[in-house]
Amino acid sequence: MIADRTSLPSSSAVPSSGSLPPDVARESAKVPLFGARRVARELGAEAEALRAELARVGALDAIQIEEERRSARQRFEDQERELEQGRAASLAKFSAEADALTKRRDALAAEVAGLTSQVANLEETLLLQEVGIYEYQHPLENADAYRARLDVLRVRIKEMAKKDGGAVTGAQGWTVNGSKAEGKRMVSQTSKLMLRAYNGEADALLRGMRPYRLDASLDRLNKSFSMIAKLGASMQISIDSEYHRLRVEELRLTADFLAKNADEKEREKEERARLREERKVEQQLQREKEKLEKERQHYENARAALLSKGDVEGAARLAEQIEDVARKIEDVDYRAANHRAGYVYVISNLGAFGEHMIKIGMTRRLDPMDRVRELGDASVPFNFDVHSLFFANDAVGIEAEMHRRLGDRRVNRVNMRREFFYATPQEALEQLRDLAGDVLQFEEIPEAIEFRQSQTLSQTLS
Repeated sequence: MIADRTSLPSSSAVPSSGSLPPDVARESAKVPLFGARRVARELGAEAEALRAELARVGALDAIQIEEERRSARQRFEDQERELEQGRAASLAKFSAEADALTKRRDALAAEVAGLTSQVANLEETLLLQEVGIYEYQHPLENADAYRARLDVLRVRIKEMAKKDGGAVTGAQGWTVNGSKAEGKRMVSQTSKLMLRAYNGEADALLRGMRPYRLDASLDRLNKSFSMIAKLGASMQISIDSEYHRLRVEELRLTADFLAKNADEKEREKEERARLREERKVEQQLQREKEKLEKERQHYENARAALLSKGDVEGAARLAEQIEDVARKIEDVDYRAANHRAGYVYVISNLGAFGEHMIKIGMTRRLDPMDRVRELGDASVPFNFDVHSLFFANDAVGIEAEMHRRLGDRRVNRVNMRREFFYATPQEALEQLRDLAGDVLQFEEIPEAIEFRQSQTLSQTLS
């Protein structure tokens, strides 16, 4: 009996009663004591049939699918955790790299700012844009006084630049391979090289000096002074502060000298132009007087001839003409003697300067249009148009007052001989009426014939 029981199918081969259907479980409970092997075979066959049925209906596939689903979900969650960890690590890495780049950028910006502060900007266009009214550092009387001061200063500079003159200083106890002599020689040679570099910079600034460059030149020389002290720090080599002060003073005096020299040249140029104009006026007046004297002498001879013939009436007519010529001679003499008498003119050049610019001046010439035609020479594209032209005994005073009243509208506020103003002819007329009374002749609208013809041709060609 025991042998029969041990030969029964194992629990893995035969489903337990708890996992069998109720009817199978009941049949299992009725297994007889004898014939159990047969019953077991029957039950095994039924179990195989049940398995086949379960496989057929897909129960095992459903279990496997659920297992796969759970496995896939687990793998997804694992991968998601790994990705999140990788993302966090990448974010931390990128953040660290960004911080490093930011620090690098700030360091480079600071380095650029430091280098920029060491560079003197001598860009010509930039300097010209920033140029202002030059202020003299040493208000001396004339260019010769500046030249004399510069000569004295340069003697002192040369004395200091000589050997042992004190222009450059260096370490005293420097040694090379244990030799003080070699160390002294090295410091001396390096000091000469440094001084030569500094003087080369200063001399270059002097050669290219313009008054408006003074501040930039001083900045550049100061940076050279500091750079040499920095480069020579190991040997304690530096340019002496007194020598540097002398060279700075040389730059300042040179700028003053150039500015004063330019001013004097401009005044000399203006004076030469004034003298040329005066000579032209004197020559014109002299020629006019000679012409009138010849004319009067001619009338005198003709009158004497008529009187000798007894033609009293003809002689009387010639006497009137002689008196007229005499009045003209007196007028010429008055003009020659009175340097304030002359013609005040208001002119414009529409094609060259536009509608809102005029020139107000005066001339002592007998024919004032000679002066106007000179102004309209090849230096401007079109001739000037005359708005007003009248004689005044004090033309100089009227011109000066006109310039004063329109002073805030000057085009050139530096050179007062440039007599152009941002004003209209009508505005000039109002000032002239207040100063000179009735103005007999005035043209408000300029003819500008050549300019208008040029405009018409341009429109036709286009």
